[in-house]
Amino acid sequence: MGIYDRDYYRREGPSFLGAIAERGKACKWLIGINVVCFVLQAFSEPRVQYQQDEDGNPKAVFVEPVRAENKFTEAFLLDADQVLRGQVWRLLTGTFLHANLMHIVFNMLFLWWLGGEVEDVYGHKEFLAFYLTSAVLSSLVFVVCAELHLNGPRALGASGAVMAVTVLCAMHFPTKTVLVFFMIPMQIWLMAVLSVAWDAFQLLTQVHTGIGVSAHLGGAAFGFLYYKQHWRVLNWVPSLQGWRRQLSRPKLRVYREEPRQPVAVTSSPSADVDEQLEAKLDAVLEKVAKSGRESLTESENQILMRASEIYKRKRT
Repeated sequence: MGIYDRDYYRREGPSFLGAIAERGKACKWLIGINVVCFVLQAFSEPRVQYQQDEDGNPKAVFVEPVRAENKFTEAFLLDADQVLRGQVWRLLTGTFLHANLMHIVFNMLFLWWLGGEVEDVYGHKEFLAFYLTSAVLSSLVFVVCAELHLNGPRALGASGAVMAVTVLCAMHFPTKTVLVFFMIPMQIWLMAVLSVAWDAFQLLTQVHTGIGVSAHLGGAAFGFLYYKQHWRVLNWVPSLQGWRRQLSRPKLRVYREEPRQPVAVTSSPSADVDEQLEAKLDAVLEKVAKSGRESLTESENQILMRASEIYKRKRT
């Protein structure tokens, strides 16, 4: 028998390609949704054609020109004013939109590099719940800061959720080395600290760079608290199976027994007479057993006769 035929040497589990296909399921779905949304944004761009102006320079002329806006992007981006008017879905949908190709490429690369590590720790479902929750919370922070006039009212991009993933990955794997700008090797904990510090500096100094740094800080704060407090998003959601089980159970009804009314026992005169006669008869029969019939007095003989008549009457 060859060494590779021994039980302890046999490889168990999925193959190398199978492991790659199995790993990062939630990340792949999230990246795929972002890419699809970006394609829809591209197809929703207003069509333009170029004409020459008087000086011979090309000039863009909109073919659908009532407003030069991307209808798909406008419908789903994060707009603080619209959110406060009730369009709360923008808190999530805005995180699946991006401004340009470089914007989505960098966000999705970091999501894949770091999100896969975090997903291995928490599993597909919990990681997906964590990502979506961090996306909504980071958008909420942006809306609050917009109301405080700390940033503009509109934003789009997955940066807030990706920052939450980055911080959580840094908490679990602080010595993991990443290449900043694809060139500078740096441990991930240091990269996370520098990123948060730079975002906080921009927010406090009101440096307008066109980046939603408040959303970054909101995502980073959630990732840090998630790790420190040992939160699990799925634990916050009631179990659907438990909910169905509750509905399928028969409803219990509280039964309270009514207090019983005391039953009054009344004895009839005839019953009292019978009880007295029976007691006297017992005494007479005891005397007969001891001393014989001849020892009975006249009254005792009458008791005996009366009891005999009553017994005969009951038999008939």
